[in-house]
Amino acid sequence: MTAQDLADTLEGRLIVSCQAPPGDPMRETSTLVRLALSAAAGGGAAIRANEPEVVAAIVRAVDLPVIGLWKDGDTGVYITPTVRHALAVVEAGAAVVAADATDRPRPDGSTFAELVAAVHGAGALVMADVSTLAEGIAAAAQGADFVSTTLSGYVPGTPEQTGPDLDLVASLSAAVSVPVVAEGRIHTPEEAAEAVARGAHSVVVGTAITAPTALTSRFVAGLARP
Repeated sequence: MTAQDLADTLEGRLIVSCQAPPGDPMRETSTLVRLALSAAAGGGAAIRANEPEVVAAIVRAVDLPVIGLWKDGDTGVYITPTVRHALAVVEAGAAVVAADATDRPRPDGSTFAELVAAVHGAGALVMADVSTLAEGIAAAAQGADFVSTTLSGYVPGTPEQTGPDLDLVASLSAAVSVPVVAEGRIHTPEEAAEAVARGAHSVVVGTAITAPTALTSRFVAGLARP
């Protein structure tokens, strides 16, 4: 699938992130596959999934493009941190590899441009997960096929927010020629629609759809308030 083909498929549509954190009861491959099947049944346009085993299982089960990544660690660059991780995700069958494209050092000493070249050489596309406008511009210049606001608010030095960073969505959309994907803290259909109105090509939603543990905690916290 070419970048243009995928962009056409995803334009104005929902990508569902089917992931679960370490220790969560949902973090089991067959469970995550069922989440992906449910997302497809509900009209999702693509699936975002973590780890080669899960990516491969979802690719086999769901007739949608899969945006794959491999989280390794929990600090610094840990979303598809090295070329080795990226190529393993391609081998698992992902149409797109999502990778940290912030300006922080990668653990193997590689550059984001080198990761992009390796993924393109293996026949897949790249989604750059960024936290700032400058990082998004740089990622597009280094060959990323999509730029996502995934890491805004999660990288030291970026403002903490309770909702999506729609200002970053808008500024990136005005600054780069590749599709911009809104991701991060999108809680409602209204916020997703607003992201598209602000220039997002498509929208990723995870926790608000696929994370019953986190959703339960929100309700519990709400009931505990005075």
